[in-house]
Amino acid sequence: MGTIYAIANQKGGVGKTTTAVNTAACVAESGYATLLADLDPQCNATVALGLAKDCEPTVYDCLSGGLSLEDAARDTGIPNLSIVPSTPDLAGASVELPRLPGSETRLREALGGVRERFLFTLLDCPPSLGPLTVNALVAADRVIVPVQTEYFALEGLAGLLDTLSLIQRELNPRLTVAGMILTMHDGRTRLAQDVEREVREHFPELVFDTVIPRNVRVGEAPSYGVPVTQHAPASSGSLAYLRLAKEVSARG
Repeated sequence: MGTIYAIANQKGGVGKTTTAVNTAACVAESGYATLLADLDPQCNATVALGLAKDCEPTVYDCLSGGLSLEDAARDTGIPNLSIVPSTPDLAGASVELPRLPGSETRLREALGGVRERFLFTLLDCPPSLGPLTVNALVAADRVIVPVQTEYFALEGLAGLLDTLSLIQRELNPRLTVAGMILTMHDGRTRLAQDVEREVREHFPELVFDTVIPRNVRVGEAPSYGVPVTQHAPASSGSLAYLRLAKEVSARG
């Protein structure tokens, strides 16, 4: 049975999509059947893997009840990696979903045979704690939280952890935090060092050993429609995501 991970943090610009795309690619390149579902109306994960914003079917079709996530999956051209693309229309789902019965469980009900077909499924969430992220957290087994090593890093974590506790209590008791991953880290700065130390002191059991460095190649890769492991396999960013994928796999 496969495991479903939500990549979530309500703060924008912390590396959620970059982490989702590159971790999924690294796991797939290790030989495991992997699915990435893009739940962000900005469609960044979709574009980062070389797909157009208007391709169909999309995750919107799954949330509206017409299709399973398994049936909406399509090949990416990377061995063992499939994607359920997003669409800008998904922005409307934040208004539509709360009006539907059982709105928080729509994605969980649409999983179909995902667990049997894919060993790893990653859900790339939008930068909010709205209906799309809640659907991902209800459908997921585990959460990976990207945390940028900058001044406000800890500010949003308390709110996110409160939301996770609420969802555990009310909707998804099996949900656990797989770990927090420090992203866009510039080890030369005192600030990054201080934030890393503070996050590790606050959450000693949760923070992954791997740290994702601030790396130009990671930022370039989406413009080529490929993960950084294909764009610049020897770069520090690529090697860091390979280490992260191993850690995620080892934590189950």
